[in-house]
Amino acid sequence: MELRSATWTDLAGCETDLAIIPVGSTEQHGPHAPLGTDVITAESVARAGLERFDGEVVLAPAIPVGIAEEHRQFSGTMWVSPDTFRAYVRESATSLAAHGFDRIVFVNGHGGNVDALREVAADISRTEDAYTVSFTWFEAVGEHASEMGHGGPLETALLSHVAPELVREDQLEEARDAAADSWGEWVSHVNLAHDSAEFTENGVVGDPGEGDEQLGEELLELAGTSLARLLEGVEKRDVDRPENRPDPSTD
Repeated sequence: MELRSATWTDLAGCETDLAIIPVGSTEQHGPHAPLGTDVITAESVARAGLERFDGEVVLAPAIPVGIAEEHRQFSGTMWVSPDTFRAYVRESATSLAAHGFDRIVFVNGHGGNVDALREVAADISRTEDAYTVSFTWFEAVGEHASEMGHGGPLETALLSHVAPELVREDQLEEARDAAADSWGEWVSHVNLAHDSAEFTENGVVGDPGEGDEQLGEELLELAGTSLARLLEGVEKRDVDRPENRPDPSTD
């Protein structure tokens, strides 16, 4: 059930306690892919997971702006501070939990959100009457995960499958020619670059020309299947904190 198209009475009669919150970013993805790439991919994977999950889940509206100041030199990029992001995500989740949807999976499409989402999920689970975990789709695509760049083959492929009209194919050659080979400038396991503009001329990392629709279909299947397994695990999990569980020695 999608929250934005449901009525409050639909939700009042809903029996599930399981919800998904897609989380993305509005930021540059090179000359060939839209600023909303991370939102579009997160929502697409969320829906793919729902289709493969044998149960009821509430799909909340996506959070469209994330931690993306590293792309600030590229026009149209939006960002919030990590503290603002954590607070917004937390309160979005706890508002759902207040209505009984207290098992929540964040489905993430932006690398800059990963650490903050994991922190928020753990904190909510420890301190609130809710259980939350974070799932990042490009970490859940098997051997393809190592190919993740930025506006590169994976994101371009998934977009080519779910929203092909948004990929500027006439800009792919330009995107490829000015792209960086890898993310950052690394010395002694430290990335010396704070912003993407320091190492990529057009914001792209990786070869987007390698991201065709066929690969996108495979990625959606892998990520959607992985998310469905996670939803099953979250649905079945005993989410009582260890300190609140009965002491077996007293049975």
